[in-house]
Amino acid sequence: MEFALSTEQEMMVETARRIGEQFGLDYWRDHDERKAFPREMWQAICDAGLCGVALAEEHGGSGLGMIELALAVEELCAGGAGATLAQIFMLNPIFGGVAISKFGTEAMKRDLLPGLVSGKINFCMALTEPDSGSNALEVRSFARADGNGWRLNGRKIWITGVPDAQKMLVIARTKKVEEVERKTQGMTLFMVDVGREGLTHQAIAKLGTNTLSSSNVFFDDVRVEPDEVVGTVDGGWPQLLEVLNTERIMTVAGCVGAARLASRLAVEYTSERKVFRGAPVGSYQGLQFPLAQCHAETQSARLMNLKAAWLHDQGLPYGSEANTAKLIAAQALSKTTERAMQSMGGMGYAKEMHVERLWRDARLFRFAPISEEMILNFIAQHDLGMPRSY
Repeated sequence: MEFALSTEQEMMVETARRIGEQFGLDYWRDHDERKAFPREMWQAICDAGLCGVALAEEHGGSGLGMIELALAVEELCAGGAGATLAQIFMLNPIFGGVAISKFGTEAMKRDLLPGLVSGKINFCMALTEPDSGSNALEVRSFARADGNGWRLNGRKIWITGVPDAQKMLVIARTKKVEEVERKTQGMTLFMVDVGREGLTHQAIAKLGTNTLSSSNVFFDDVRVEPDEVVGTVDGGWPQLLEVLNTERIMTVAGCVGAARLASRLAVEYTSERKVFRGAPVGSYQGLQFPLAQCHAETQSARLMNLKAAWLHDQGLPYGSEANTAKLIAAQALSKTTERAMQSMGGMGYAKEMHVERLWRDARLFRFAPISEEMILNFIAQHDLGMPRSY
């Protein structure tokens, strides 16, 4: 097994590192306080070709894979952004890029992927509903046949990045549950305009990840055209799973990068801070051991994530690895930001030290985009062969 990066990968990581440091901690503190989308940084990422790393060259991408995309995201997040930057990669290269490149029509690829790669088009995905949560099979948003297209009605919740997006990947039923043999049947993916008549959205006030809004989304007889289908009518469930599993890889890359950042801030502060004995507090094992434990767990999550990305790029099953990596990474990030704040004492609570933002943002990833409890259900059932528990 080869662990060394290729020259091309090293160059890409260096580019990501440079951009991450250019738009560093102060940039992200300012945007967090203003609840502003990081447009300048995202455009710089696109201009450097990092948005399209895993997309085909014919559509403006680099023709590389999920490994390269994960490496870039990790480095960008470690530079100052923290984990929330990874969410923009979920929105665009994943919800837009993976969905369209793997399941979209040739016309859709031609019309949308170059705009995605260049940063001219942003995407979002509308899956979660108030009464379904993690159980995507209980989606009730319904697209009824209307001529050669559909009329979409329903409600979604906790949809990320809607105000800054032009396109929305919507998961809806095109057949009702009572009309199919299995709940996995009768679901369809659509790519619709966010500005479409009948589509409205309302922001949700929340704890963190302030640079990306979260919204309630309402569909009131929204017209969907036949050329807006992504994949197979009534057969969208396996296509949705492919999108969600690659989303896990981006989540882990962001968590790993953010944990690296929080750890670095803690080490820098405790190496300078002196309280007793004239020695830096970072020399105390009471501070060293927890941070060392967090580092070990973060590195474990990173390796599992790169394995998941490698399996993806080889066309092999990778769901177990992606879920396992997400479980470990989210817990490691939560612990790292907590221990970083504790290591700094009262100053860890101050915005000027930046860790409080990373701590707020980190909490999201314990239950999103999939909760740790659901991952443990998956591991118990699919990896250990235990009876289904839910």
